[in-house]
Amino acid sequence: MNNNYALNRFFSKNNFKELLNNNTSKIYSYLVKDILNNAESRPNSLVITDIYKFMNKNHRNEYYYKNTLLNKLLLGRHSLNTTTALTELPIGKSKADFVLINGKGVVYEIKTELDTFNRLESQINDYYKAFNHVCVITCESNKDKIKHFLNNSNVGICILNKNNKISTIREPIECNDFLNHETIFKILRKKEYEDIILKYYNELPNTTQFKYYDECFNLFKQIDIDIMYGEILKILKKRANVESKYFKSVPYELKFLVYFSQYKNKDYLKLNTFLNNNFEG
Repeated sequence: MNNNYALNRFFSKNNFKELLNNNTSKIYSYLVKDILNNAESRPNSLVITDIYKFMNKNHRNEYYYKNTLLNKLLLGRHSLNTTTALTELPIGKSKADFVLINGKGVVYEIKTELDTFNRLESQINDYYKAFNHVCVITCESNKDKIKHFLNNSNVGICILNKNNKISTIREPIECNDFLNHETIFKILRKKEYEDIILKYYNELPNTTQFKYYDECFNLFKQIDIDIMYGEILKILKKRANVESKYFKSVPYELKFLVYFSQYKNKDYLKLNTFLNNNFEG
């Protein structure tokens, strides 16, 4: 195991499930031993803060970018009551790193210091089939490169600087030209596309289970996509399921992890206990 591998695994659902159940994990112990001088008799909350600071200076990975987006945009500019975030949303042959939905839907494609731009064009093309605003967020060293890559494009550009601030170089421009019924339909869950069909047709297809999905899509694709797009955003916005009362107390470093872990009240209590406990090694 090396530092980068361990850092990529540390802020994960599986690792924190182990931490909350056992008060330690192999990855946690490794990182403390390898990158921190002393963690004994210190609460886990402070140890995790130190690990995150190390990551900020040495390995700003995808989690770091996602967590920053959630803290700075969803919680900083908007709120849990008005805005929903989605992550790893399959769109075509790509997966959207981070999607923010309030009055509009914006896909944020993350390109960290560790990434290349090899797949960026195809990813952007996929995203525009489901959302009409797309933005790339990257580091300062990629600023000129991304501006050149996205020259004469509707794609927005954001930079995450060394001080952990997000600056907008160019706002994303709305583009509805490539919205695609099939791509959007595949994003939706059964209950979600059924709700749309019921709204426009007042009934669901009366057919066999084998043909049901195709019949639903046949009805779905007949709805004007520009009119329907607003309904899609309203439906996706309902996916958020965060207990705001408890979520407020979650440390900055863990906001993204907890937001997408569907914590119940008992999970928040276990997390709070773990954070207050001292590091055990």
